[in-house]
Amino acid sequence: MCRFLIFKGKEPIRLSHLLTRPAHSIINQSFDSRLRLDRRRPVNGDGFGVAYYPLDSELDQDGPCIFKAITPAWNNQNLSTLAEKTKSDLIFAHVRASTYGVLSETNCHPFTYHNLCFMHNGGITNFYKIKRKLLNHINDEYLNFIQGSTDSECAFALFLDTLEKLGEDPKRQDGNFGHNQLRKALLKTIEYIKDWTNEANKGEEHVEPSLLNFAITDSSTVVVSRYIASKTDEAASLHFSCGSSFVETAPGEYRMERLDRNQDVIMVASEPLTFERGDWTAVPTNSVLTIKKQTILLHPIIDEYYQQDPLYLRNSSLAESKGLMGSVPVAKSVERNVPPLEREGRSRPFSASAHMV
Repeated sequence: MCRFLIFKGKEPIRLSHLLTRPAHSIINQSFDSRLRLDRRRPVNGDGFGVAYYPLDSELDQDGPCIFKAITPAWNNQNLSTLAEKTKSDLIFAHVRASTYGVLSETNCHPFTYHNLCFMHNGGITNFYKIKRKLLNHINDEYLNFIQGSTDSECAFALFLDTLEKLGEDPKRQDGNFGHNQLRKALLKTIEYIKDWTNEANKGEEHVEPSLLNFAITDSSTVVVSRYIASKTDEAASLHFSCGSSFVETAPGEYRMERLDRNQDVIMVASEPLTFERGDWTAVPTNSVLTIKKQTILLHPIIDEYYQQDPLYLRNSSLAESKGLMGSVPVAKSVERNVPPLEREGRSRPFSASAHMV
């Protein structure tokens, strides 16, 4: 299945330090199945995309730069060249293994609308049953905005419509909707999808739950959900890491350096980029991570699928079967049978830098 990566830093980073150089970069994750739990889709070769906000403040007003292609990410020379020559302090990257929609650039993530950028890992169950309802719900502007055929782009259109109905103008260019509004719109989007699919699938037995790991940014705030419409199953994997700098320690090997308590670098990823288990913390299932400036906030999503007991062990079999559980990679010199965080059935304790709200 798909993988995504988010970088937000006080200082810009060269894209190659995230996309191509690390031994377990998001590009290498797209084809090196030895480092993954799933064998259902051994490669993520159905296209890729990277969106990055320009450092020039004048150019930044026009939204992010975006580069997409349907070729496998590991075999695209233009991406390699671009990554070596480009820096940004806010980057969204995505590699795709298609489950809904044909192979085309319009179906590749991230999706952008003026200054907003969105991507998705997972899938909406039986999307064909709710697609008409979703499209009838949103305003014509967002209906006509849809160019591809994925459930993910429709979810983004629903988010834009929801944001507008909360009193915001999605066209605004200052990139500052505020973390509360972005989070509220994302949670409402999840609620719509959850309620519509539950209604459409009523009476059916053994319906797989929707997996909704959504990521949205307005160029200043980032909001990411890790969500599954189930009280017992584990959501698609999601981790975060923060520190003073992301440094290369040997060719292809990186680690998160923590020289002080500053969070100069924050990364969120479906699958960790480094071989250091201590670099990464699992985001709890059915919660929202917000990056407000350089502060990480974690909010539980409290609905009928909320588990009040923090030690409750969710079942990861469904996400694993769909290739949506990424482990912390293990260096070649270390045995590969070390159990990944997600197989432990619970999230690791939060770091001191993450605030649970």
